[in-house]
Amino acid sequence: MSTTIHPHIPHISHIPDIPHIPDIPNDPHQNHLLAALPADELKRLLPHLELVSMPLGKILCGSGCKSNHVYFPTTLIVSLLSITQCGRSVEIARVGSEGIVGVALFMGGDSMPQLSVVQSAGYAYRLKGQLLIQEFNQVAPVAHLLLRYTQALLTQIGQTAVCNRYHSVEQRLCRWLLLTLDRLSSNELTITHELIANMLGVRREGVTEAASKLQRAGLIHYHRGHIAVLDRPRLETRVCECYKVVKKEYDRLLPDTNTM
Repeated sequence: MSTTIHPHIPHISHIPDIPHIPDIPNDPHQNHLLAALPADELKRLLPHLELVSMPLGKILCGSGCKSNHVYFPTTLIVSLLSITQCGRSVEIARVGSEGIVGVALFMGGDSMPQLSVVQSAGYAYRLKGQLLIQEFNQVAPVAHLLLRYTQALLTQIGQTAVCNRYHSVEQRLCRWLLLTLDRLSSNELTITHELIANMLGVRREGVTEAASKLQRAGLIHYHRGHIAVLDRPRLETRVCECYKVVKKEYDRLLPDTNTM
């Protein structure tokens, strides 16, 4: 898959300059799904897991395209974007170290109409899709784990649709920031207001206004494509109920990796 940016994502190529992806230790257990696999199943997959680094904006799977691989993020975040015929975009879900990119392969559909693109640079483990399909079809614990994850992902997609329809830009920005922090080891993000606007499906001016309110309140600080969350507890008081609905479902359906 090409590393170029999909032409139907407006302005997504206008991304801030970022340093080289840091060479940090990576372990398959950093991905929650891999960590939750039975030990013998993970041992069987380990020789086939390939660690790959991915920059901001890299496309993992195009709209309607079949991918030959699935990806288990460890430090990167992937956005699932829906693109309209006129070129408008909106994020319907995001995947980080809690999940897997490529659910269509083991669900039997082969492809999805959404675009999978790296939203936060980092690392992931890549696995041939056919190998995962074999595990899914032959090993019940693997199938149950992946199906529970898919249910949580569907909850995120559905709740995002509700949020985009009924809640303010500020509430949606708070939800987006919190979901991002849940998938990062830092409270700092490298992203522009323009790219956030593309993710939320709103005008850039709306994101700038909402971010300015949060900065004046002392919740975040932003400058030149970098956002730092300064007060997460207070940010959680400003978010709509959608964040808690999604988080509760992920916590209910997936193993607690803190105990692993």
